[in-house]
Amino acid sequence: MTRAFESVFGIPHQLGSIPMAGRTDAWIVSQMAIQCGLSADDPVLPRFQDAYVTYLAEEIHLPGPRKGVLPGVHPLLEALDGRPDVHVGLLTGNFERGARIKLQYFDLWRFFRSGAFGDGAHERNGLLPVALERAAARGVCVPPSDVVIVGDTPLDVGVALSGGARSVAVATGNYDAEALRVSGADVVFEDLSDLDAVLEAVGLDGSART
Repeated sequence: MTRAFESVFGIPHQLGSIPMAGRTDAWIVSQMAIQCGLSADDPVLPRFQDAYVTYLAEEIHLPGPRKGVLPGVHPLLEALDGRPDVHVGLLTGNFERGARIKLQYFDLWRFFRSGAFGDGAHERNGLLPVALERAAARGVCVPPSDVVIVGDTPLDVGVALSGGARSVAVATGNYDAEALRVSGADVVFEDLSDLDAVLEAVGLDGSART
């Protein structure tokens, strides 16, 4: 993001003062612009996304201290994949092209049948209705009460609370288990490594696994 911002606007930005966990990419970029005295609606902002995904496609191959797939993620997605009683969607603040680059690198993109992304959304809570609409377009019509949001920030929990969904929070990000409980999460895990417990938390058991 910092490389893209400087290449598009000619202004360096270190991102250190902007809270990023759980935020949408569109909101983060708008805050970067405002801090540099630019308009959050600057017409050049779409060029930022093009530059960002170009740099991300390069940098995704570089090592990083926290880079990797977290415990239990692959087994959980494998267990859910193909179940007739489950539709796995991706609700993320990432730009769609950025999310694809990240998840394809870790062989996770293939598990998500639909999604809602942070391309133009500044408020993350508005993404759940979009996700439901896109699932419905694929023939999956469910009420919010049948949706489970899995995330690692209070803002993820907030999406569930504001939209009438349930939430499973996992303390593998910047927030510990207590902070996630206080935010209103229905269930909190330290990580997703206990597959049976996670399936039970989202209202499933192992009987329909493929």
